[in-house]
Amino acid sequence: MSETAAERCARLLAEKRRAFGEEHPETLTAMLELADCRWGEGRLIAARKLEEAVVAGRRHRLGEKHFDTLKAVGKLAVTMAAQGELDEARQLQEDVVNGMRELYGDTSLETLRASNNLAGTISAQGDLDGACDLLEGVISSSCRLLGEQHPDSLTAMTNLAAVLWQRADREEAYALQLHVVDIKRLVHGETDPATRTAIEILEMMERDRGF
Repeated sequence: MSETAAERCARLLAEKRRAFGEEHPETLTAMLELADCRWGEGRLIAARKLEEAVVAGRRHRLGEKHFDTLKAVGKLAVTMAAQGELDEARQLQEDVVNGMRELYGDTSLETLRASNNLAGTISAQGDLDGACDLLEGVISSSCRLLGEQHPDSLTAMTNLAAVLWQRADREEAYALQLHVVDIKRLVHGETDPATRTAIEILEMMERDRGF
């Protein structure tokens, strides 16, 4: 029987630990890969333990403001938010956004991605206006720099549509989600999984609106 993705990641991590030690960059990268597998299995406690080890290791070796450290902190913050620790996650995500701004500027891809993640936590805290404002800025910069068809632009649009829907701006949310579907159909075709997911969200909106 062939090994699963999680088994392969666990095996590779064990090999990296034996070869390089606990805080070697390759070991820490393997930890994050296993953490992603644990996330996929729904094992958030196990994923968080690995992510915390990576954050500690990268802070020690690289410093607080290094790109690799900030990326690891961002992953940990997403896990913490999923576990309901929204205030702590938001603080970490704000630190990541500020760190990416210092490294790359306000409109870099990494800053925009970190801002997108922060908007999700802000929304989960109930600050829908704040999340909308942040996502609108992300979309404006992303579309200008990368184009509407870029996956990051479409992800931010989808997220904004969801927040608008929560805020009861149903017409605006539906129109934005329809726009996302139209772009994905054009770029990827009707049967692409990403297109189908966008269509399912749109159909949910249609059902709730009574279409």
